[in-house]
Amino acid sequence: MTAGTTADHALAQLRREIVAGRLRPGQRVRQEEVAARLEVSVAPVREALRVLEQEGQVEYRPRRGYVITALDVADLVEIYALRRLLEERAARAAVPVLDDDALARIALAERDCADAAARGDVVAELEANRRFHFGILEAPGQAHTMRLIRLLWESTEAYRALYYNAPEERERTVGDHGRILDAVRERDVETVVSLLDAHRQRALDVLTAVLDG
Repeated sequence: MTAGTTADHALAQLRREIVAGRLRPGQRVRQEEVAARLEVSVAPVREALRVLEQEGQVEYRPRRGYVITALDVADLVEIYALRRLLEERAARAAVPVLDDDALARIALAERDCADAAARGDVVAELEANRRFHFGILEAPGQAHTMRLIRLLWESTEAYRALYYNAPEERERTVGDHGRILDAVRERDVETVVSLLDAHRQRALDVLTAVLDG
């Protein structure tokens, strides 16, 4: 395994641990322990943490090292407000030009998300949820918009896992996705945007309650 591949492996594993809730907001990331679990040196783990730091998922604190970023309500409100602006722009550009292959990928992601929710597999549901949303938003000619959207998604990954740990929210998400998919198939851009806004706001409301609690 090359140095680059080893760092990619470490990055992928750290992402999985954040999504699964094994690394939670405010928790210290012990580089030596991660390296031992992955049977690699500390160097690729440190490189992976630098990538996560650039994304806002971890932050470096003197004398403590890297910790999973802990956001407050104001941070989440700002991030979700930015997502609303950018994702509306992306959806309006993408939905009218989605081809049959894109629609098939979105539909598959919707089914995978529902199946994972039924099993209570949060990690698989989050992965399918991401494919579903980005399948709707991605279109040629908006690389910068999508780069910013991805960055905003990454910065709240640990909190998205908290949201999906509630069975009732997993069930609600399945229903939301079905309605969004129907609107996408109809190329009803206004309804797609409205449903995405409501879906996003529900997540923000739940996360706000978690943080305030």
